[in-house]
Amino acid sequence: MKYEPIFHIVLFRPEIPPNTGNIGRTCVALGAKLWLVRPLGFLLDEKNLRRAGMDYWQHLELEVCDDWAQLVAALPQVRPWFFSKWAEQIYTEVTYSRGDVLVFGSESAGLPASLLEGERERLLRLPMREQVRSINLSACVSAAAYEAYRQCQFPPDLRGPDAPR
Repeated sequence: MKYEPIFHIVLFRPEIPPNTGNIGRTCVALGAKLWLVRPLGFLLDEKNLRRAGMDYWQHLELEVCDDWAQLVAALPQVRPWFFSKWAEQIYTEVTYSRGDVLVFGSESAGLPASLLEGERERLLRLPMREQVRSINLSACVSAAAYEAYRQCQFPPDLRGPDAPR
């Protein structure tokens, strides 16, 4: 039986292979599906990408889309949460639900304004001090994904055999 991901992680035009590899590893750890929206700043068979994903990459549920429209067509009931340093709402102030899609922009440009138009209530940020320009993409994805899973009380298969129930 195929595992149905509780969440989907979308990287819109990712540029740095190790970030994508680390995010892939997080997706495997949580059972999330990773979606990459082109153009990509690397080849999927690039050595650095696989090294960051280590031997977990073979277990990753991955799909690559040519553009945003193709992603939306693939996820027709998409309920995206967009992450941006410009958002007012903090990522822990919302309620995540099964099937939600966490969307992150490229390392250098973030998400384009065209995707965010009319999505103010779905725009989230991680808090950070003004001395910091941005948080590493893989760290941001990890924080957001684990908060979403925490709210869903971690599915039993993610707790491990010795975890309290």
